Order: sequence, then structure tokens, then C-alpha cells
Amino acid sequence: MDILFLLIPLSVALSLAILAALAWAVWRGQFESLEAEGERILHDD
Repeated sequence: MDILFLLIPLSVALSLAILAALAWAVWRGQFESLEAEGERILHDD
């Protein structure tokens, strides 16, 4: 039962870190043009 006092805060902290990383990626524009990256391989430079 004592392990829950360690695991619950760790899981909450990990969840918040994952949400912060996702928010950072969205705000930095990582998901702006998904189609362009898929088509980039088809174009010859």
C-alpha cells in the first residue's frame, strides 16, 4: 500500500510531462502540414 504513495504522483507527473511535450509540439508547428511531408519523398530535387 505504501508503494501507491510513490506510484500515483509519478504517474501524474509523467502524464503532465507527456501533455506538455504534446502541447509544445503543437505550438511549434510540428503538425501544420502533414500532407507535405508525405509528398516530399515523391518530388525529385
